[in-house]
Amino acid sequence: MSAEDLEKYEAEMELSLYKEYKDIVGQFTYVVETERRFYLANGVNLVPRNADGEVYFEIHMTDAWVWDMYRPARFVKQVRVVTFKDVNIEELEKSELQLPDEP
Repeated sequence: MSAEDLEKYEAEMELSLYKEYKDIVGQFTYVVETERRFYLANGVNLVPRNADGEVYFEIHMTDAWVWDMYRPARFVKQVRVVTFKDVNIEELEKSELQLPDEP
């Protein structure tokens, strides 16, 4: 496989991942960004920690989707991330178009 073939493959995987993201983003409440990953989640708990003067963050997410094109299963029930870097958590605005509840 040439370098050009590899670049083409990665571009196709990235486009496929973006399309998947667009299809499922409306099912989630939060966007969580860390230095290594991007997540969509329905439950997020951020806990600042301090050990020997070093501050770090422990993030617990439930019902999550992970932006990672090399990961075969992107939907995960629970995620725990520990990081010394910045964490960005945003609440997504729900679309005005809601599907009716099933009877």
